[in-house]
Amino acid sequence: MFRDVIGVLTSWNDSELVVLGRDRAESRIPAGELVAGKPVPPFPARRAEPPAADPVGLQRLAARSWPAVEREALGEWTLRASAGFTRRANSVQALGDPGLPLPEALAAVRAWYAARALPALVEVTEPGSDPALVDLLAGLPRAGSALVLTAPLAPVARPVPGRELVRLTTAADADWLALYHRVGGGPAAEAARRVLHGGLSVWFARVPGRPGEPPLAIGRCVIDGPWAHFGAVEVRPEARRRGLAVAVMSVLAARAAEEGARAGYLQVEAGNAAALALYDRLGFATGHTYHYARLPQA
Repeated sequence: MFRDVIGVLTSWNDSELVVLGRDRAESRIPAGELVAGKPVPPFPARRAEPPAADPVGLQRLAARSWPAVEREALGEWTLRASAGFTRRANSVQALGDPGLPLPEALAAVRAWYAARALPALVEVTEPGSDPALVDLLAGLPRAGSALVLTAPLAPVARPVPGRELVRLTTAADADWLALYHRVGGGPAAEAARRVLHGGLSVWFARVPGRPGEPPLAIGRCVIDGPWAHFGAVEVRPEARRRGLAVAVMSVLAARAAEEGARAGYLQVEAGNAAALALYDRLGFATGHTYHYARLPQA
């Protein structure tokens, strides 16, 4: 006469509870039928051979995990725009053959972004982008450089102090967004919400603060097959050096492992020494790099 439901409790009101299982299937339980409940730790992440970390494949995967509001193909390139929210979602991913000679392809890129009143940024992946394109863009100003780090998932998902404080949700509410420093106002705010919630299996983590205050720490993870994409890891200044970022990563990694992921990757700005030190302790290593070349205005 009884049955168990194991998963993440995503909502609970006077009429029903909603639990999201490992396969992201929802179980809706009438509140009157609840007999007992208890916290269950995530299943231990199994050590498994990580998938091959191909730079081109990972960059395309990252684009799916951070999907721009507007996307248009230019041959095998992808034009992306999101009202200016992050360079990743407002640049052309220049991988493969654009179907045009490179000067003509870049002219089309400039015109596309000029029509949207956005700077024309070209995402250049090394290794990965066409060497002829890399040479052609070498003299242009760079708008930013980043490292792509990868790691096996099991060590990241190991139990750590503070893990019990972390809460998971499938949506970023106002409290979560209050700590995420990249969200601005106007059209970019709505674009940010759409980008943040895009992806195959998206999870948001938080360490709650006091009532009425933003969380102490947050993070985001998108699970796509064997890979888990981590990002938006933020800790309030007064809560740093307590291991909260490691706890957030541990819980997100454990959730990703439950859904079948075997490895994690993330993108870090080249000058972010604190983040690089954190991820180095978790076992992440640099696989490739990318930067943005800024084209002259059309």
